[in-house]
Amino acid sequence: MAINHSSLEIQDHLHTFLDALESGTFDDVRRMLRGMSPAEIAKLIESSPPRERNLLWQLIDKDDEGEILQYLNEEIAAYFLRHRNTEDIISAVEGFDTDDFADLLQELPKTVMRRILESLDDQNRHRIETILSYADDTAGGLMNIDIITIRPDITLDVVLRYLRRHETLPDTTDNLHVVNRAGQFVGLLPLTKLLIKDPGMLVREAMDEAKAITAVTPAKEVAAMFEREDWVTAPVVDDNGVLLGRITIDDVVDVILEGADHSFMSMAGMDEYEDTFAPVLKTARRRAIWLGINLLTAFLASWVIGLFEGTLEKVVALAVLMPIVASMGGIAGSQTLTLVIRGMALGHVGSANARWLLTKEMAVGFLNGVTWSVVVGVVATTWFDDMMLGAVLSTAMIINMVVAALAGASLPMILQKIGIDPALSGSVILTTITDVVGFCSFLGLATIYYT
Repeated sequence: MAINHSSLEIQDHLHTFLDALESGTFDDVRRMLRGMSPAEIAKLIESSPPRERNLLWQLIDKDDEGEILQYLNEEIAAYFLRHRNTEDIISAVEGFDTDDFADLLQELPKTVMRRILESLDDQNRHRIETILSYADDTAGGLMNIDIITIRPDITLDVVLRYLRRHETLPDTTDNLHVVNRAGQFVGLLPLTKLLIKDPGMLVREAMDEAKAITAVTPAKEVAAMFEREDWVTAPVVDDNGVLLGRITIDDVVDVILEGADHSFMSMAGMDEYEDTFAPVLKTARRRAIWLGINLLTAFLASWVIGLFEGTLEKVVALAVLMPIVASMGGIAGSQTLTLVIRGMALGHVGSANARWLLTKEMAVGFLNGVTWSVVVGVVATTWFDDMMLGAVLSTAMIINMVVAALAGASLPMILQKIGIDPALSGSVILTTITDVVGFCSFLGLATIYYT
């Protein structure tokens, strides 16, 4: 396992801070913070329990708060800002990109958010409201509207003189956006061409035709387009082709990381924004619903077992071997489920190849079922000196592993079609299916033979 030296440094800083807290001296902590980058300080804050987190924030120089906030989890950043007055909040987020500012606003209480919007000038309020009008997980929610636009009928020399009037250019500016008089996107003028082409050349002669992303495009699809096209930035347009803003590669990296985090956390029924050091009651409340759902599925599996109570009383060995069938089916199904969810996220799996994938996974489930059923059948026969018991166990395992493969391959596509996140609910439904089918097949076959 590779060791992240940056993480080790953060842990060292955290030890230093906790030692200073115990001794009541904070001068060393202030010096330590001054020697750290804003990103490192943000990581240190996120790695601290609530009480220590608040103390750290108090020790930070006020002038550095804005930069540190940009690197903090949005929920934690909002926690530090929600009790500030409007002027302090606007001052703290002055250096934010408009898309980051909009994301942070949505974490604040509605009344605070409304006061901040009302305090902005007309231009900035319009910018923020444009982004807020789109869902977070769309191109419109990701875009930054701080862009430079030019017309196609001017010369490159005019463009250069226009740029020199700017004190700075927006971060990650690699192209200038060309629009017509109606504001519709026409093309891109790369800065490299602007520097090397004849200054007397018209923009329309030097510009490149380029694809634009519609504002309602899902964030996952945006990330896939960036990967496929090797983009650094991309323009965003509305349904009429009017240029709204642009998406930069740093926002796409965030989408990819959040997507991976979402898939990982969803398997445990948790939010990808879950704060590791959130208060006990808040954390317990978030997890309670998921535990309740799992409890219902556990009762369902227990009810199925109860249907075969008479058989279990006659053949105690069934209770000993029963978990094997459910467990093997659960693992086989989880392998298929994970593979299909990953394929769907990458855009590799869809209606065109779903049938082939379904057939392939069922064949794999059957082959593995036959292979391991021989092993468990021999073990069960030797253990309990009952050949029929081994045959029942082997048959039930084959049935459950085929059904598990079928469920693991089809569930993600079915859930996505009805608008449910496969990563969030797929594993719970799959576990229920493999438990119920495993118990029914094993105990049902045993009932037929032993009664």
